This record gives sequence, structure tokens and C-alpha cells, in this order.
Amino acid sequence: MAILTVRLTADEERLLSKRSRGAGMKKATFVRQLIREEPFETGADVVKDAERRMGDARLRIARK
Repeated sequence: MAILTVRLTADEERLLSKRSRGAGMKKATFVRQLIREEPFETGADVVKDAERRMGDARLRIARK
């Protein structure tokens, strides 16, 4: 098994920790998942992915 070493700034480390906790997994597992994701080929792929991640717009609460 190969070892990948990545240098992160303090802000990047904090963001990685936050996102991995939100996904309910360890940081290393979260990074592996990101590496395995399929790359975007077209703009339509980006829009489709964004819609999937945004959730249901009917449940949003507008800020005042």
C-alpha cells in the first residue's frame, strides 16, 4: 500500500476535520472517499452534484 503525505495549513486541517466529522468518518477515510470520487466531465455533472448536495430547497429557511 502506498503512503500519500499531504501538507495542510491550519485552516485546511480545520476544514478537513469539520467536513469529516460532518460525514461521520475519520479524516483518512474521508480523504480516501474524496480521492475515489468520479471527476467532473461537463458542467452538467457539476450542477447534478450540487443539486444532490444542496438538499430539498422547500426545507430551507430564509434569513432575515
